[in-house]
Amino acid sequence: MTRPNTLVITTDQHRWDWLGCAGTPGVETPNIDALAARGVWFTQHVTNTTVCAPARIGLASGIAPVRLGAFTNQDILAPETPTYYQALRDAGDRVGCVGKLDLNKPEQDNGALGTRPDTYRWGFTDPVEAEGKMHAGMTPPGHPYGPYGVWLQEQGLFETLRADYALRMEEIVAKYLREPGDPPSAGTRWFDDSALPTHAFEDLWIGRRSCEWLRTVPDGSPWHLYVSFVGPHDPFDPPTEYADHFRGAPVPAPILDDGTGRNPATRAKEYGNTEDELIAARRQYTAALAAIDDAVGDIISTLDDVGAADDTVVIFSADHGEMLGDHHLFQKSVPYEPAMRIPLIVAGPGIEHGRCDALTELVDVSATVLDVAAVDPLAPIDGRSLLSCVDNPASSHRDAQVVTQSHYRSIRTATHKFVHYVDSRFDHDELFDLAADPDETQNLIDDEPTIRTELEADLTARLGEEEMAARA
Repeated sequence: MTRPNTLVITTDQHRWDWLGCAGTPGVETPNIDALAARGVWFTQHVTNTTVCAPARIGLASGIAPVRLGAFTNQDILAPETPTYYQALRDAGDRVGCVGKLDLNKPEQDNGALGTRPDTYRWGFTDPVEAEGKMHAGMTPPGHPYGPYGVWLQEQGLFETLRADYALRMEEIVAKYLREPGDPPSAGTRWFDDSALPTHAFEDLWIGRRSCEWLRTVPDGSPWHLYVSFVGPHDPFDPPTEYADHFRGAPVPAPILDDGTGRNPATRAKEYGNTEDELIAARRQYTAALAAIDDAVGDIISTLDDVGAADDTVVIFSADHGEMLGDHHLFQKSVPYEPAMRIPLIVAGPGIEHGRCDALTELVDVSATVLDVAAVDPLAPIDGRSLLSCVDNPASSHRDAQVVTQSHYRSIRTATHKFVHYVDSRFDHDELFDLAADPDETQNLIDDEPTIRTELEADLTARLGEEEMAARA
């Protein structure tokens, strides 16, 4: 039997509940929902780290970023670290990518065609590595850093994007440069509509390039395509055509607790926007996601058009989530559910519809792809194939999930989350009862000493004393 093709689609900064199939009011993702309706939707899926580059390093390698020392966007995928892309290539697959990789973010120039040498070393045979939205919008005059910027320049739109992002950055930089004690910036430019016409929005461009890849990939061998959308990552700048559709969408109000029990270092990141402004930002995020959903629909339709739908397993996920105004926070880099939990759907031939509440991690995706493709697993890795859960959605997978970043280490079970801060700027650890308090508004670190001790011991056993030690 011919080995199947594999298609992995990820979004950037996409929280788990912002899908139509999750029942979130106002969210319209019919094409992603259709995947969930014919596949398995994983409801308790988490990233391994709440920041872009380390999460993607974990996805590529199947190794928990903490074990690779990857904590920030300045970290890179070390040349000696094997990837699942290499394993597929070595098994004879065509291996392509379209979109953002972030496996060597400090090296900004992706090349005019998205084919810089690194992409081949990582295992891609047919790459189109594009720059992210902010990366594209903040490049020097006349010098795009990747194929999307080159295309914009050809369309006479490159300087339009640069000028737009220069104005947006003025506002966000002002927030972080304010003097201590000054009120946080309450600007709204960060979620203005895109200055670009609809067709030039990067995620729609990524969708078109992905369809082109599928139509032109040579016959004769299985293929793997990694489609990496750059949204709905902030700034929340959908095309006006999409934004207009969601101006009055009934999106859920953010969780606006008073911050009791949270560290001052976390609260210093809070935004001062009004609730109405936060709702407006949520609508813009929803509109940007709708554009991605349309692109996903085009990709799935192209699979049908080229006759590959019955031979392709599709996996949909994200790198990390987005706070989206909850607890007055935006972006990620915090150990809370909106930043930590992400979507996961597995669909394809022979896969029946189901909902799986097992605890899973982003690194599991790489192991799953290799299992689907009947390619020997990478070893040793932390990822575990999800095919047993796909075959039986009622089965369990992990007893706990570990999520780390430079300033914290955390462990999440089906009922609780313990967060240990290794950065000395944070005053105290956190413990949340996810069953009784899913919004994480009550820090129980001083109220549940037994649970705290058990989870801290478990986390320490998994990571080691050195990783749990405080840092200056």
